[in-house]
Amino acid sequence: MFLRRSTLSLRPLIRNISNNNTPFVENAIAELNKEMESVFGDALSSSDLSSMNNVSIAHEPHFVPPQVSKHVEGLTHINSSGEAQMVDVSSKAISKRVAIAGCKVMLGKKVFDMVSANQIDKGDVLSVARIAGINGAKQTSNLIPLCHNISLTHVRVDLTLNEKDFSVEIEGEAASTGKTGVEMEAMTAVTIAGLTVYDMCKAVSKDIQIMDVQLEHKSGGKSGEWSRKQ
Repeated sequence: MFLRRSTLSLRPLIRNISNNNTPFVENAIAELNKEMESVFGDALSSSDLSSMNNVSIAHEPHFVPPQVSKHVEGLTHINSSGEAQMVDVSSKAISKRVAIAGCKVMLGKKVFDMVSANQIDKGDVLSVARIAGINGAKQTSNLIPLCHNISLTHVRVDLTLNEKDFSVEIEGEAASTGKTGVEMEAMTAVTIAGLTVYDMCKAVSKDIQIMDVQLEHKSGGKSGEWSRKQ
């Protein structure tokens, strides 16, 4: 076992040596045989040298980064080199853009009852979360690097208590008249509102869950109208 392991480690050296027939190389092989014999009790045979000379050495391939197509359909935030970019919307037509998003915050019965009765120590959960959601929509371009800094004409955030599953259902709407959509603004609004609900109630329970953040509807722009219910 030990002889085999050492033989494998010496194969590249022996192969390079045996490819050269000079007296110096022959002496080096002799010295190597003596060294092996003193350690393992057996010198390398000519058949060992012959087999080692035929061993091919596998080289680890160099890493080649994936090539990104110059025309990646749908990935407008990636350029032809695969790098992130902010989309140039200067050539787009101005139109009214509207987006509606939603999410749900699962409170559990104890927290739900306290929110319903306005007994949370931090104050009125739904009112604070509503203002936070509106402010979040206006801060979208500061939070998400490649979003355009657009002028919003309207932001709406509604929070509704659902007694059936002890949740808060959140709906957010953003609108603008411009060259790019407001989907991210609507989804940021409901996400920040949901996080604020959690922050207001976390002293009572850490088990609160924010679920199903998603776009529900959008209109305007080149792609026109889209609805999750379609």
